[in-house]
Amino acid sequence: MKRVFHFGTILLMSLAGSAAAQAQSRPLPTSDVQKVYDRLLEQIDAIPIYDNHSHATFPDDSDMDAMASPPEESTVMRLRDSNPEFVAAAKALFGYPYDDFKPEHAKWLIDKKKAAEAAGGTAYWDGILDKMNIETCLANRVALAPYLDPKRFHWVFFVDSFLFPFDNHKLIAKNGDLGVYLPLQEKVLARYMQQENVNGLPADLAGYEAFLRQTLADNQKKGGVAMKFEAAYFRALFFRDPPREKAEAIYSQFRAGGLPSEDDYQTFQDYVFRMLIDQAAKLKLSVHFHSAVGIGDYFSLRNGHPLNLENVLRDPRYRHVNFVLIHGGYPYTLDMIWLTAAKNVYTDSSLMGYYVYPSELKNILKQWISLYPEKIMFGSDAFPFNDAVGAEETFWLAARSARTAVAAALAELVAEGAFTEQKALELARLYLHDNAAKLYGEKQ
Repeated sequence: MKRVFHFGTILLMSLAGSAAAQAQSRPLPTSDVQKVYDRLLEQIDAIPIYDNHSHATFPDDSDMDAMASPPEESTVMRLRDSNPEFVAAAKALFGYPYDDFKPEHAKWLIDKKKAAEAAGGTAYWDGILDKMNIETCLANRVALAPYLDPKRFHWVFFVDSFLFPFDNHKLIAKNGDLGVYLPLQEKVLARYMQQENVNGLPADLAGYEAFLRQTLADNQKKGGVAMKFEAAYFRALFFRDPPREKAEAIYSQFRAGGLPSEDDYQTFQDYVFRMLIDQAAKLKLSVHFHSAVGIGDYFSLRNGHPLNLENVLRDPRYRHVNFVLIHGGYPYTLDMIWLTAAKNVYTDSSLMGYYVYPSELKNILKQWISLYPEKIMFGSDAFPFNDAVGAEETFWLAARSARTAVAAALAELVAEGAFTEQKALELARLYLHDNAAKLYGEKQ
């Protein structure tokens, strides 16, 4: 086929090519990256945060999670009491008058928090959010606490307990971590059964399915906006798709007792998992997954790899389910961002905000923003590590890390010619607030 170009067309193409050449991004930033960073950070600090993942709680509240840390677990350097950033957090939030957490000094902070807990009401935790310019926060909890304002803290409830209705002694004996985790799952299941007035496991699988569906619906009525799987702590995140007949036979055999084989138990879990996803679609509940490194001596990085979920995330039957892969799949953050290419898959930076320093978080966010900026969210994973270093301090550390890291990532991209400062602020707002607000159907 002949291609005929007129002079005017050639001129326009030449001008367009010149403009494109000027807009070409560079592999190295210009020398003014520090000035760009300073300008961006000042405005990024003013953006209200929508926190996609936290465990907002006082340290003695057992409802903070459906899990507990195994004894003497390893702790990354940044989460140790010796980290001076925690002192900075206590000073910023409470006016802490000391420069360390020596027991005689930490008592000042502990007494202040215990007094707030004893006073009751929701003003304390609302005030903590206000000090960090956090507008809304998702609270991962067994039940939403009365001291959390439901206008500011939205509930994400746990569903792993539904996967463990049988005798779990064989699993508990596998390692010390499961010896801590599984009894807690049994307690959560018993609590749900009490909530739904179910006395003992139902007589057949249909009854168990009805119990699960009703629990999810009732939890949503109580304010639940999403359900959460911590399954990576118990098994591989690869879920098969067994027929109902197999699950029904396994339920009938082990409902009243007996130890199922590992394969039988996983087959049953695979079926229940997919039933829960189907119900999430009907209720329009988002589905959250722990998808990163985990605590304990026996956590399997291979089993917890986010790519194990690909057969679920790409399943056309679940195209209307919004999946949120918590913790960014760390350390598999590049694999994670490519999973968000699917229209209904999202991720957040929770856990990373206090596991790694802002310089490393900057590199991760730069990569994510360069690929799918509409699919990433801020998450604090705020959690009380002891009576002194509480969820308050980890809120502060995660929020400060995220604001400085995203400002640095965007400053480099602006200085490299990727986009303007105005566009950078739009992208910062997507990450810190708008993507989550849109996902959970809130006004922006």
